[in-house]
Amino acid sequence: MITILAGIVMLGILVFVHELGHFCVAKMAGVKVLKFSLGFGPRLVSKHWGETEYMICAIPLGGYVQMLGEGSGEEGEKAPLSPEELERSFANKPVGKRTAIVAAGPIMNLILPFLVLPVAYMVGVNLPAFLDQPACIGYVVPDSQGQNSGIQAGDCILAVNDDSVASWEDASRSLIAHIGDPVVLELDRQGRRLTLELSPEESNLELQAIGLLPRLDPLVGGLAPGMPAVAAGVEVGDRIVSIGGVPVESWYDLKRVIQSFSGSPQPFVIERGGEILELTIKPVHEETNGEDFLIGIAPHQETVFKRFGPIAAIKAGAGRTTELIELTLVFIQKLFSGHVSTKNIGGPITVVQIAGQAAQTDLAAILTVLAFLSIQLGILNLLPIPVLDGGHLFFNLCELIFRRPLSVRIREIAQQIGLVLLLLLMGLAFYNDIARLWFGGQ
Repeated sequence: MITILAGIVMLGILVFVHELGHFCVAKMAGVKVLKFSLGFGPRLVSKHWGETEYMICAIPLGGYVQMLGEGSGEEGEKAPLSPEELERSFANKPVGKRTAIVAAGPIMNLILPFLVLPVAYMVGVNLPAFLDQPACIGYVVPDSQGQNSGIQAGDCILAVNDDSVASWEDASRSLIAHIGDPVVLELDRQGRRLTLELSPEESNLELQAIGLLPRLDPLVGGLAPGMPAVAAGVEVGDRIVSIGGVPVESWYDLKRVIQSFSGSPQPFVIERGGEILELTIKPVHEETNGEDFLIGIAPHQETVFKRFGPIAAIKAGAGRTTELIELTLVFIQKLFSGHVSTKNIGGPITVVQIAGQAAQTDLAAILTVLAFLSIQLGILNLLPIPVLDGGHLFFNLCELIFRRPLSVRIREIAQQIGLVLLLLLMGLAFYNDIARLWFGGQ
Protein backbone atom coordinates (compact mmCIF):
# COMPACT_ATOMS: atom_id res chain seq x y z
CA MET A 1 0.00 0.00 0.00
CA ILE A 2 2.89 2.39 0.78
CA THR A 3 4.32 1.68 -2.67
CA ILE A 4 1.02 2.45 -4.39
CA LEU A 5 0.40 5.64 -2.40
CA ALA A 6 3.96 6.85 -2.96
CA GLY A 7 3.64 6.22 -6.68
CA ILE A 8 0.33 8.09 -6.90
CA VAL A 9 1.71 11.04 -4.92
CA MET A 10 4.85 11.26 -7.05
CA LEU A 11 2.88 10.96 -10.28
CA GLY A 12 0.51 13.64 -8.95
CA ILE A 13 3.44 15.99 -8.31
CA LEU A 14 4.72 15.53 -11.85
CA VAL A 15 1.27 16.10 -13.36
CA PHE A 16 0.72 19.16 -11.15
CA VAL A 17 4.03 20.70 -12.25
CA HIS A 18 3.22 19.97 -15.90
CA GLU A 19 -0.29 21.45 -15.78
CA LEU A 20 0.91 24.38 -13.67
CA GLY A 21 3.16 25.34 -16.57
CA HIS A 22 0.20 25.44 -18.97
CA PHE A 23 -1.92 27.29 -16.39
CA CYS A 24 0.57 30.02 -15.50
CA VAL A 25 1.55 30.86 -19.07
CA ALA A 26 -2.12 30.83 -20.14
CA LYS A 27 -2.90 33.33 -17.38
CA MET A 28 0.03 35.52 -18.40
CA ALA A 29 -1.18 35.41 -22.01
CA GLY A 30 -4.64 36.58 -20.95
CA VAL A 31 -6.42 33.27 -21.65
CA LYS A 32 -9.37 32.30 -19.47
CA VAL A 33 -8.78 28.95 -17.76
CA LEU A 34 -12.01 27.05 -17.15
CA LYS A 35 -10.68 23.94 -15.37
CA PHE A 36 -7.49 22.77 -13.69
CA SER A 37 -7.72 19.03 -13.04
CA LEU A 38 -5.43 16.46 -11.48
CA GLY A 39 -6.61 13.11 -12.79
CA PHE A 40 -9.46 12.12 -15.08
CA GLY A 41 -12.95 10.76 -14.64
CA PRO A 42 -15.43 11.47 -11.82
CA ARG A 43 -14.67 14.43 -9.53
CA LEU A 44 -13.49 13.59 -6.03
CA VAL A 45 -12.88 17.17 -4.93
CA SER A 46 -13.99 20.30 -6.76
CA LYS A 47 -13.80 24.00 -5.89
CA HIS A 48 -14.39 27.17 -7.88
CA TRP A 49 -11.85 29.88 -7.20
CA GLY A 50 -12.29 32.96 -9.31
CA GLU A 51 -13.10 31.95 -12.87
CA THR A 52 -11.46 28.52 -12.67
CA GLU A 53 -12.73 25.21 -11.31
CA TYR A 54 -9.98 23.22 -9.56
CA MET A 55 -10.54 19.47 -9.39
CA ILE A 56 -9.03 16.21 -8.21
CA CYS A 57 -10.50 13.29 -10.14
CA ALA A 58 -10.69 9.55 -9.58
CA ILE A 59 -8.21 8.26 -12.18
CA PRO A 60 -4.72 9.50 -11.16
CA LEU A 61 -3.03 8.90 -14.50
CA GLY A 62 -2.69 12.47 -15.74
CA GLY A 63 -4.46 15.78 -15.71
CA TYR A 64 -5.48 18.69 -17.88
CA VAL A 65 -6.02 22.44 -18.09
CA GLN A 66 -9.19 23.37 -20.01
CA MET A 67 -9.02 26.82 -21.57
CA LEU A 68 -11.75 28.94 -23.17
CA GLY A 69 -11.78 28.41 -26.91
CA GLU A 70 -9.76 25.21 -26.77
CA GLY A 71 -11.48 22.43 -28.77
CA SER A 72 -15.16 22.50 -29.54
CA GLY A 73 -18.39 21.54 -27.83
CA GLU A 74 -16.87 21.73 -24.38
CA GLU A 75 -18.95 22.50 -21.34
CA GLY A 76 -19.43 26.24 -21.02
CA GLU A 77 -18.60 26.87 -24.70
CA LYS A 78 -21.82 25.83 -26.41
CA ALA A 79 -23.12 29.41 -26.67
CA PRO A 80 -21.38 31.90 -29.01
CA LEU A 81 -18.56 33.76 -27.29
CA SER A 82 -18.98 37.43 -26.49
CA PRO A 83 -16.38 39.93 -27.77
CA GLU A 84 -14.78 40.01 -24.30
CA GLU A 85 -14.61 36.20 -24.25
CA LEU A 86 -13.18 36.07 -27.77
CA GLU A 87 -10.39 38.34 -26.55
CA ARG A 88 -9.59 35.78 -23.84
CA SER A 89 -10.04 32.70 -26.03
CA PHE A 90 -7.07 30.37 -26.50
CA ALA A 91 -7.93 29.87 -30.18
CA ASN A 92 -7.97 33.64 -30.77
CA LYS A 93 -4.45 34.21 -29.43
CA PRO A 94 -1.47 34.65 -31.81
CA VAL A 95 0.38 31.45 -32.68
CA GLY A 96 3.38 32.56 -30.61
CA LYS A 97 1.35 32.79 -27.41
CA ARG A 98 -0.42 29.50 -28.11
CA THR A 99 2.96 27.86 -28.67
CA ALA A 100 4.27 29.23 -25.38
CA ILE A 101 1.21 27.92 -23.50
CA VAL A 102 1.51 24.43 -25.01
CA ALA A 103 5.29 24.21 -24.53
CA ALA A 104 5.14 25.41 -20.91
CA GLY A 105 3.98 22.02 -19.56
CA PRO A 106 6.85 19.84 -20.78
CA ILE A 107 9.34 22.66 -20.20
CA MET A 108 8.28 22.80 -16.54
CA ASN A 109 8.93 19.04 -16.29
CA LEU A 110 12.41 19.58 -17.73
CA ILE A 111 13.09 22.50 -15.37
CA LEU A 112 12.01 20.60 -12.24
CA PRO A 113 15.15 18.34 -12.10
CA PHE A 114 17.37 21.44 -12.15
CA LEU A 115 15.60 22.46 -8.93
CA VAL A 116 15.25 19.19 -7.04
CA LEU A 117 18.54 17.44 -7.84
CA PRO A 118 20.66 20.18 -6.20
CA VAL A 119 18.55 19.67 -3.06
CA ALA A 120 19.25 15.94 -3.24
CA TYR A 121 22.99 16.58 -3.50
CA MET A 122 22.89 19.02 -0.57
CA VAL A 123 20.99 16.49 1.56
CA GLY A 124 23.51 13.84 0.55
CA VAL A 125 23.33 10.84 -1.76
CA ASN A 126 24.42 7.23 -1.33
CA LEU A 127 26.10 6.00 -4.51
CA PRO A 128 27.45 2.52 -5.28
CA ALA A 129 31.19 2.73 -4.72
CA PHE A 130 32.05 0.89 -7.93
CA LEU A 131 30.58 3.68 -10.11
CA ASP A 132 33.58 5.94 -9.43
CA GLN A 133 36.10 3.11 -9.60
CA PRO A 134 37.95 1.95 -12.75
CA ALA A 135 35.75 -0.12 -15.07
CA CYS A 136 37.32 -3.45 -14.17
CA ILE A 137 35.16 -6.52 -14.78
CA GLY A 138 34.53 -8.69 -11.72
CA TYR A 139 32.36 -11.30 -13.41
CA VAL A 140 31.24 -12.20 -16.93
CA VAL A 141 27.80 -13.82 -17.21
CA PRO A 142 28.02 -17.15 -19.07
CA ASP A 143 26.68 -17.09 -22.66
CA SER A 144 26.27 -13.31 -22.49
CA GLN A 145 27.25 -10.89 -25.22
CA GLY A 146 30.27 -9.92 -23.15
CA GLN A 147 31.53 -13.50 -22.86
CA ASN A 148 30.82 -14.23 -26.52
CA SER A 149 32.95 -11.22 -27.43
CA GLY A 150 35.90 -12.62 -25.51
CA ILE A 151 35.82 -10.37 -22.44
CA GLN A 152 37.18 -11.97 -19.28
CA ALA A 153 36.91 -11.28 -15.56
CA GLY A 154 39.75 -8.98 -14.55
CA ASP A 155 39.70 -7.00 -17.82
CA CYS A 156 39.61 -3.23 -17.32
CA ILE A 157 37.90 -1.04 -19.94
CA LEU A 158 40.06 1.90 -21.02
CA ALA A 159 38.01 3.25 -23.95
CA VAL A 160 34.72 2.73 -25.79
CA ASN A 161 34.94 3.59 -29.51
CA ASP A 162 38.00 5.76 -28.80
CA ASP A 163 36.18 7.59 -25.97
CA SER A 164 38.45 7.31 -22.93
CA VAL A 165 36.72 6.15 -19.75
CA ALA A 166 37.98 6.60 -16.22
CA SER A 167 35.25 4.81 -14.28
CA TRP A 168 32.50 2.22 -14.45
CA GLU A 169 29.90 5.00 -14.83
CA ASP A 170 31.87 6.54 -17.73
CA ALA A 171 31.98 3.19 -19.52
CA SER A 172 28.23 2.55 -19.11
CA ARG A 173 27.39 6.09 -20.26
CA SER A 174 29.58 5.77 -23.34
CA LEU A 175 28.14 2.34 -24.16
CA ILE A 176 24.58 3.70 -23.98
CA ALA A 177 25.53 6.49 -26.38
CA HIS A 178 26.56 3.85 -28.94
CA ILE A 179 23.44 1.67 -28.74
CA GLY A 180 22.94 -0.09 -32.08
CA ASP A 181 26.43 0.73 -33.38
CA PRO A 182 29.44 -1.57 -33.61
CA VAL A 183 31.30 -1.04 -30.35
CA VAL A 184 35.06 -1.43 -29.98
CA LEU A 185 36.37 -1.76 -26.43
CA GLU A 186 39.98 -1.06 -25.55
CA LEU A 187 40.94 -3.28 -22.62
CA ASP A 188 43.77 -3.76 -20.19
CA ARG A 189 44.30 -7.46 -19.50
CA GLN A 190 46.99 -8.01 -16.90
CA GLY A 191 49.07 -5.16 -18.26
CA ARG A 192 48.50 -6.03 -21.93
CA ARG A 193 46.36 -3.78 -24.14
CA LEU A 194 43.91 -5.31 -26.60
CA THR A 195 40.74 -4.40 -28.49
CA LEU A 196 37.53 -6.41 -28.80
CA GLU A 197 34.43 -5.62 -30.83
CA LEU A 198 30.86 -5.99 -29.61
CA SER A 199 28.22 -6.65 -32.25
CA PRO A 200 25.21 -4.25 -32.23
CA GLU A 201 22.44 -5.91 -30.25
CA GLU A 202 19.32 -4.73 -28.46
CA SER A 203 20.97 -5.50 -25.13
CA ASN A 204 23.66 -2.83 -25.58
CA LEU A 205 22.17 -0.65 -22.87
CA GLU A 206 24.89 -0.71 -20.24
CA LEU A 207 27.68 -2.93 -19.00
CA GLN A 208 25.39 -5.09 -16.85
CA ALA A 209 23.04 -5.63 -19.81
CA ILE A 210 25.79 -7.26 -21.87
CA GLY A 211 26.83 -9.49 -18.98
CA LEU A 212 29.71 -7.47 -17.50
CA LEU A 213 29.41 -7.04 -13.74
CA PRO A 214 31.58 -5.25 -11.16
CA ARG A 215 33.50 -7.14 -8.51
CA LEU A 216 31.20 -8.20 -5.69
CA ASP A 217 32.70 -10.16 -2.81
CA PRO A 218 30.63 -12.99 -1.24
CA LEU A 219 29.78 -10.91 1.83
CA VAL A 220 26.35 -11.16 3.44
CA GLY A 221 24.73 -7.72 3.51
CA GLY A 222 21.16 -8.71 4.40
CA LEU A 223 19.09 -11.63 5.67
CA ALA A 224 15.49 -12.55 4.85
CA PRO A 225 13.42 -13.44 7.95
CA GLY A 226 12.27 -17.03 8.18
CA MET A 227 14.72 -18.31 5.58
CA PRO A 228 17.32 -21.10 6.01
CA ALA A 229 20.30 -18.75 6.40
CA VAL A 230 18.80 -17.11 9.49
CA ALA A 231 17.84 -20.48 10.95
CA ALA A 232 21.38 -21.77 10.47
CA GLY A 233 22.95 -18.80 12.24
CA VAL A 234 24.35 -16.78 9.33
CA GLU A 235 25.00 -13.14 10.26
CA VAL A 236 25.35 -9.90 8.31
CA GLY A 237 29.04 -9.40 7.52
CA ASP A 238 29.85 -13.10 7.09
CA ARG A 239 32.03 -14.01 4.12
CA ILE A 240 31.09 -17.25 2.37
CA VAL A 241 34.27 -19.22 1.62
CA SER A 242 32.85 -22.42 0.15
CA ILE A 243 29.64 -24.42 -0.30
CA GLY A 244 29.73 -28.22 -0.27
CA GLY A 245 33.50 -28.08 -0.78
CA VAL A 246 33.21 -25.82 -3.84
CA PRO A 247 35.21 -22.57 -3.40
CA VAL A 248 33.24 -19.32 -3.74
CA GLU A 249 35.30 -16.54 -5.31
CA SER A 250 32.57 -13.88 -5.72
CA TRP A 251 28.92 -13.26 -4.98
CA TYR A 252 28.03 -14.25 -8.52
CA ASP A 253 29.26 -17.81 -7.86
CA LEU A 254 26.71 -18.34 -5.09
CA LYS A 255 23.61 -18.96 -7.19
CA ARG A 256 25.38 -21.35 -9.55
CA VAL A 257 26.86 -23.38 -6.69
CA ILE A 258 23.65 -23.44 -4.62
CA GLN A 259 21.56 -24.58 -7.59
CA SER A 260 24.05 -27.32 -8.44
CA PHE A 261 23.11 -29.22 -5.26
CA SER A 262 19.35 -29.25 -6.09
CA GLY A 263 18.28 -28.26 -2.59
CA SER A 264 20.18 -30.89 -0.61
CA PRO A 265 21.73 -29.79 2.73
CA GLN A 266 25.33 -28.63 2.30
CA PRO A 267 28.12 -27.40 4.59
CA PHE A 268 28.68 -23.64 4.21
CA VAL A 269 32.15 -22.56 5.29
CA ILE A 270 32.07 -18.92 6.37
CA GLU A 271 34.58 -16.44 7.75
CA ARG A 272 33.42 -14.25 10.63
CA GLY A 273 35.82 -11.81 12.25
CA GLY A 274 38.85 -13.86 11.26
CA GLU A 275 37.29 -17.09 12.54
CA ILE A 276 36.30 -19.96 10.21
CA LEU A 277 32.91 -21.54 10.90
CA GLU A 278 30.96 -24.33 9.23
CA LEU A 279 27.15 -24.24 9.07
CA THR A 280 24.81 -26.73 7.42
CA ILE A 281 22.10 -25.09 5.34
CA LYS A 282 19.29 -26.69 3.35
CA PRO A 283 18.03 -24.32 0.60
CA VAL A 284 14.30 -24.02 0.03
CA HIS A 285 12.60 -24.22 -3.34
CA GLU A 286 10.94 -20.92 -4.27
CA GLU A 287 8.15 -21.60 -6.76
CA THR A 288 7.82 -17.95 -7.79
CA ASN A 289 11.42 -18.08 -8.99
CA GLY A 290 11.02 -21.16 -11.18
CA GLU A 291 13.63 -23.76 -10.31
CA ASP A 292 15.59 -21.55 -7.91
CA PHE A 293 16.73 -22.81 -4.51
CA LEU A 294 17.21 -19.99 -2.02
CA ILE A 295 18.76 -19.57 1.43
CA GLY A 296 17.66 -15.95 2.01
CA ILE A 297 20.75 -13.73 1.83
CA ALA A 298 21.49 -10.45 0.07
CA PRO A 299 24.91 -9.08 -0.95
CA HIS A 300 26.82 -6.35 0.80
CA GLN A 301 27.26 -3.48 -1.62
CA GLU A 302 29.72 -0.78 -0.64
CA THR A 303 28.31 2.71 -1.00
CA VAL A 304 29.81 6.17 -0.80
CA PHE A 305 27.89 8.98 0.90
CA LYS A 306 28.44 12.33 -0.76
CA ARG A 307 27.15 15.71 0.40
CA PHE A 308 27.70 18.88 -1.60
CA GLY A 309 27.75 22.56 -0.72
CA PRO A 310 25.17 24.84 -2.40
CA ILE A 311 27.29 25.88 -5.39
CA ALA A 312 28.70 22.39 -5.97
CA ALA A 313 25.19 20.91 -5.60
CA ILE A 314 23.80 23.26 -8.26
CA LYS A 315 26.60 22.31 -10.65
CA ALA A 316 26.24 18.59 -9.93
CA GLY A 317 22.45 18.75 -10.24
CA ALA A 318 22.62 20.64 -13.54
CA GLY A 319 25.20 18.22 -14.88
CA ARG A 320 23.20 15.18 -13.88
CA THR A 321 19.99 16.65 -15.34
CA THR A 322 21.71 17.40 -18.65
CA GLU A 323 23.12 13.88 -18.71
CA LEU A 324 19.72 12.28 -18.05
CA ILE A 325 18.10 14.36 -20.80
CA GLU A 326 20.82 13.33 -23.27
CA LEU A 327 20.52 9.65 -22.34
CA THR A 328 16.73 9.77 -22.64
CA LEU A 329 16.97 11.32 -26.11
CA VAL A 330 19.49 8.67 -27.17
CA PHE A 331 17.21 5.93 -25.82
CA ILE A 332 14.20 7.27 -27.76
CA GLN A 333 16.23 7.63 -30.95
CA LYS A 334 17.53 4.07 -30.65
CA LEU A 335 14.04 2.83 -29.79
CA PHE A 336 12.57 4.26 -32.99
CA SER A 337 15.52 2.97 -35.03
CA GLY A 338 14.88 -0.55 -33.71
CA HIS A 339 18.14 -0.88 -31.77
CA VAL A 340 16.36 -0.96 -28.39
CA SER A 341 13.60 -3.45 -27.68
CA THR A 342 10.09 -2.19 -26.94
CA LYS A 343 10.25 -4.45 -23.88
CA ASN A 344 12.13 -1.60 -22.19
CA ILE A 345 9.03 0.62 -22.28
CA GLY A 346 7.37 0.93 -18.88
CA GLY A 347 3.98 2.28 -17.85
CA PRO A 348 2.20 3.54 -14.73
CA ILE A 349 2.76 0.29 -12.81
CA THR A 350 6.51 0.59 -13.31
CA VAL A 351 6.36 4.25 -12.27
CA VAL A 352 4.48 3.31 -9.08
CA GLN A 353 7.00 0.56 -8.28
CA ILE A 354 10.01 2.85 -8.80
CA ALA A 355 8.42 5.62 -6.76
CA GLY A 356 7.41 3.24 -3.99
CA GLN A 357 10.90 1.78 -3.69
CA ALA A 358 12.37 5.29 -3.50
CA ALA A 359 9.82 6.33 -0.86
CA GLN A 360 11.10 3.61 1.45
CA THR A 361 14.70 4.88 1.35
CA ASP A 362 15.53 8.56 1.87
CA LEU A 363 14.75 12.07 0.66
CA ALA A 364 17.66 12.16 -1.79
CA ALA A 365 16.46 8.96 -3.48
CA ILE A 366 12.90 10.33 -3.70
CA LEU A 367 14.09 13.56 -5.31
CA THR A 368 16.36 11.68 -7.71
CA VAL A 369 13.54 9.43 -8.90
CA LEU A 370 11.21 12.44 -9.14
CA ALA A 371 13.75 14.20 -11.38
CA PHE A 372 14.23 11.14 -13.56
CA LEU A 373 10.50 10.60 -14.07
CA SER A 374 9.93 14.31 -14.70
CA ILE A 375 12.44 14.21 -17.56
CA GLN A 376 10.71 11.19 -19.07
CA LEU A 377 7.32 12.90 -18.88
CA GLY A 378 8.63 16.15 -20.33
CA ILE A 379 10.37 14.57 -23.30
CA LEU A 380 7.50 12.16 -23.97
CA ASN A 381 5.10 15.08 -24.21
CA LEU A 382 7.37 16.84 -26.70
CA LEU A 383 7.16 13.99 -29.21
CA PRO A 384 5.37 15.23 -32.37
CA ILE A 385 2.37 12.94 -31.86
CA PRO A 386 -1.07 14.53 -32.16
CA VAL A 387 -2.91 14.50 -28.80
CA LEU A 388 0.40 15.13 -27.00
CA ASP A 389 1.80 18.64 -26.51
CA GLY A 390 4.39 17.92 -29.17
CA GLY A 391 1.64 17.32 -31.71
CA HIS A 392 0.10 20.72 -30.98
CA LEU A 393 3.52 22.33 -31.29
CA PHE A 394 3.89 20.66 -34.69
CA PHE A 395 0.54 22.11 -35.80
CA ASN A 396 1.70 25.56 -34.66
CA LEU A 397 4.96 25.14 -36.57
CA CYS A 398 2.99 24.33 -39.72
CA GLU A 399 0.89 27.42 -39.12
CA LEU A 400 4.01 29.57 -38.86
CA ILE A 401 5.44 28.08 -42.06
CA PHE A 402 2.28 28.25 -44.18
CA ARG A 403 0.97 31.47 -42.58
CA ARG A 404 -2.39 29.88 -41.84
CA PRO A 405 -3.72 27.12 -39.58
CA LEU A 406 -4.12 23.60 -40.88
CA SER A 407 -7.68 22.79 -41.86
CA VAL A 408 -10.02 21.41 -39.22
CA ARG A 409 -10.35 18.18 -41.21
CA ILE A 410 -6.59 17.59 -41.33
CA ARG A 411 -6.27 18.27 -37.62
CA GLU A 412 -9.15 15.92 -36.80
CA ILE A 413 -7.60 13.10 -38.84
CA ALA A 414 -4.21 13.71 -37.23
CA GLN A 415 -5.76 13.73 -33.76
CA GLN A 416 -7.49 10.40 -34.45
CA ILE A 417 -4.23 8.86 -35.68
CA GLY A 418 -2.39 10.27 -32.67
CA LEU A 419 -5.01 8.89 -30.28
CA VAL A 420 -4.66 5.41 -31.81
CA LEU A 421 -0.86 5.60 -31.53
CA LEU A 422 -1.09 6.77 -27.93
CA LEU A 423 -3.52 3.98 -27.02
CA LEU A 424 -1.22 1.42 -28.64
CA LEU A 425 1.74 2.82 -26.72
CA MET A 426 -0.20 2.74 -23.46
CA GLY A 427 -1.33 -0.81 -24.19
CA LEU A 428 2.26 -1.89 -24.81
CA ALA A 429 3.42 -0.17 -21.62
CA PHE A 430 0.70 -1.87 -19.55
CA TYR A 431 1.50 -5.23 -21.15
CA ASN A 432 5.19 -4.84 -20.29
CA ASP A 433 4.30 -3.79 -16.74
CA ILE A 434 2.05 -6.80 -16.22
CA ALA A 435 4.57 -9.19 -17.77
CA ARG A 436 7.32 -7.89 -15.48
CA LEU A 437 5.02 -7.99 -12.45
CA TRP A 438 3.62 -11.51 -12.88
CA PHE A 439 6.17 -13.29 -15.04
CA GLY A 440 9.38 -11.48 -14.11
CA GLY A 441 10.03 -10.43 -17.69
CA GLN A 442 9.06 -11.39 -21.22
